[in-house]
Amino acid sequence: MKISVIMLTYNRGKLVSRAIESILNQTFRDFEFIIVDNGSTDLSGVIADSYAAKDSRIRVIHRERGNIGSGRNTGLDIANGEWIAFVDDDDWCEPDFLEFLIDLAMENNADIAICGAEKEENGRHSLIGIEEKVVLNAEEAIIELMWRKRFNNGFPTKLFKSSLLSELRFPETGLYDDIHLMYKAIAAANSIVSYGIVKYHVYRHEGNNSAATSQDRMITSQYLCDYRAAYRERTIWLCERFPSNTYYWCYFEWSFMISMVNKIIKNDLTGCTIHLNEMQQELSRHREKFINAPWILEYEREWVCKYA
Repeated sequence: MKISVIMLTYNRGKLVSRAIESILNQTFRDFEFIIVDNGSTDLSGVIADSYAAKDSRIRVIHRERGNIGSGRNTGLDIANGEWIAFVDDDDWCEPDFLEFLIDLAMENNADIAICGAEKEENGRHSLIGIEEKVVLNAEEAIIELMWRKRFNNGFPTKLFKSSLLSELRFPETGLYDDIHLMYKAIAAANSIVSYGIVKYHVYRHEGNNSAATSQDRMITSQYLCDYRAAYRERTIWLCERFPSNTYYWCYFEWSFMISMVNKIIKNDLTGCTIHLNEMQQELSRHREKFINAPWILEYEREWVCKYA
């Protein structure tokens, strides 16, 4: 089995068929399709079962409701492929999505291959990725990951050699699992190739788990608690693994904090005061290093002067 495609579904009865069919219509045929029904209360699981009855490459696992990470772990635990790809149940793929990624990985002797994506949100379309092929080592790829221009933090759009994930698992608590694991998976790779041609389509809607990342008024105290903890853990881990870039790793955490401070104040978000005060205090402690960071963006410098 060449590729294991893992998809978690929960109450996406109106969308899941599009996602499933986009995988079944792939030009690359040597794959297994693991669909994890994460305790759906609608017909999502039934729809998945109906496709499995017609195509032996599909394996459906029904489980009690858990977070995204625990559901993806269920898929990883039974995956047999040499490579692992993830798709979301409200998105869809171009017919050559898998073929493009496996060819990209093999031709460039890479452990991770990354394509571009198109995101649809509120009727607007935007591109994720840069249509230029680059081959990076782990440290270079993590820096690109932080900038989120060449590729984003999501697991869809990426093909992983299964050995990279053999010792890694998603966190089984919290809402946002990608940020906890992506940098660790990249750090385990010898070579990463990115070519941002659009092969994946992201559909962002109000029921999407990542809606708060683009809709400021959906930010909550729990969102900030989870994200702040994840960024702190990431900074500590990267400083230990790649100490020569410690300043860089700290900068990216400060960048996240000043962005959140601006969003809280700008939108007068209620229930976030404790987080606001703590982040302002942290930014004040590191104010000079942040302002003098060679990579700081002009609007970040303005926000630091204004808020910290």
